[in-house]
Amino acid sequence: MIEVLLLAVALSMDAFAVSIGLGSKQEKAKLTGLAVKAAIWFGLFQGLMPLIGYMAGHGVLGWVEAYAPWIAFGLLALIGAKMIYESFGEGVEEDIVSTSNRVMLMLAIATSIDAMAAGFSLTLLEVNAWLACLIIAVTTSIFSWIGVFVGYRSGTRLESRAELFGGTVLILIGFKVLLF
Repeated sequence: MIEVLLLAVALSMDAFAVSIGLGSKQEKAKLTGLAVKAAIWFGLFQGLMPLIGYMAGHGVLGWVEAYAPWIAFGLLALIGAKMIYESFGEGVEEDIVSTSNRVMLMLAIATSIDAMAAGFSLTLLEVNAWLACLIIAVTTSIFSWIGVFVGYRSGTRLESRAELFGGTVLILIGFKVLLF
């Protein structure tokens, strides 16, 4: 279960980073509404995407079972490396002027695509995938909620650190899947 909690925290770091960026540009009067919106959109998609990845991985597991740890390691390492790389660049939320539902949908999809690939690793962990995805969704919701307020208070200086942390944790989980 520790792996699921670490995976949940690592996967939520993209949404957390975007929430920080969104909060840094928001007026104080609109913070709570944005925090609720971010928590719902990011939590929902971050919980659904790994479930899709799990189901796809479960469907092909029989064909690639001997290579599954290597595939999971490769996917987690690539996702982690991508997050670490993105931590050194500008966030997508810099160009966003409104937080309409359409914009939030696009951000939720963009931040959760990686979670679909990470969902494949759930086939190798001895956990209930539904429970794992619920934990990922709730964790992401909490981090997204907090991220809006952190962004309002601190600006974007913590944004890149969140992505760097998340990427590092994903790579470490990949090694754990491969070696144990």
